[in-house]
Amino acid sequence: MMISISVVSHGQMGLILNLMKDLEKFCSNQPIELILTLNIPENIELDKDVFSYTIKVIENKTQKGFGANHNQAFERAQGDFFCVVNPDIRLHDCPISALIRCLQNGGVGTVAPRVLSPSGSVEDSARTFPTFQKIVRKLVRRVYAPDYPLHGDCVDVDWVAGMFMVFTHAVFDQIDGFNERYFLYYEDVDLCARLHLAGLRVVVLPDVQVVHHAQRSSHRSLKYLRWHAASLMRFLTSPEYRQLKRLHRL
Repeated sequence: MMISISVVSHGQMGLILNLMKDLEKFCSNQPIELILTLNIPENIELDKDVFSYTIKVIENKTQKGFGANHNQAFERAQGDFFCVVNPDIRLHDCPISALIRCLQNGGVGTVAPRVLSPSGSVEDSARTFPTFQKIVRKLVRRVYAPDYPLHGDCVDVDWVAGMFMVFTHAVFDQIDGFNERYFLYYEDVDLCARLHLAGLRVVVLPDVQVVHHAQRSSHRSLKYLRWHAASLMRFLTSPEYRQLKRLHRL
């Protein structure tokens, strides 16, 4: 069963080539198609013959948001499974088979690996749904640790960060992919909220690990901070958030 992997470049082909080499090194026995979206004009020298898997390239004429880019890739995806990956993810082994096995259990909407920093610390990629109170505490304490103890075979969580998410093709289609009203940030929270509202689980496999060389643009740029704040308010005032509150999830 093939997996379609969607990765979007914003002038990040150096990072993506490292990820592509990791896929070739560790996942050569896994049927893969890589859908590479160039979100801004970028001159790339890509020798597709070097890689054993299929590579499709999309060149955007105008810049799109996170969700729109991956939704566009999904329209071209032919795999039984669909994987969203950030350019700054690195692999030390192949996580795909274990993640796919998890998705084949009934009721799982999306599955993610445990995400580590380059130093080996666990990143805050699995979290509870936000509330105004939690956001204030986080800003004051500046704590970025995970909201869940990521140990054991399988951990059910509220939402996982969009740096690495795997779906069945059928489920991603069923929930209509990412909500493109979110240009950047919180589209992953919104998507996981809709999975929960559809009665599906969001799961992390702690024994499956990837490394995230975090860029954290929103910590350095006023533009990204504005996008982050706008997306947060959009989610907290959304119908999906109101439904979650009615179901006493928050």
